[in-house]
Amino acid sequence: MTCFQPLLETVAELAGVVVTSDALHTQTEHAEYLLGCNAHYIVIAKGNRKRLRAQLKDLPWKDIPLQGRIKGVGHGRCEIRRIKVTIVNNLLFPGARQAIQVKRRRTDRRTGKTTSKTVYAVTSLTAEQSTPAQLAKLIKDHWAIEASP
Repeated sequence: MTCFQPLLETVAELAGVVVTSDALHTQTEHAEYLLGCNAHYIVIAKGNRKRLRAQLKDLPWKDIPLQGRIKGVGHGRCEIRRIKVTIVNNLLFPGARQAIQVKRRRTDRRTGKTTSKTVYAVTSLTAEQSTPAQLAKLIKDHWAIEASP
């Protein structure tokens, strides 16, 4: 049992709020709870949601144009994030309206070593409610919180 719902119940009003969470909270019950509160979500799909992640990975990303690119420096590394977003209607997750692909390329400024990672996410926000740039900022801000001391 997680503290997801009990914690969010302490927030006075969730309507209109966008809750970002990592893969641990990519749970059907959590999405349904947020949707029932008229809130929105952005969740990461990893190994704990293999079928959802497979659906996201199999979308025609090569045919979807790049919709944002963010450069940053911090924590001893240079980073480039590229985002692609597409409208979806049939994903294995309640209320999913858009699929998101973020490609992160990080270079350690001390060693020069470069790593790349592709992350997939889904959101209940429609294309009319949030632009790719806004989604990129929400995701980046979530990771910034996770990385805080």
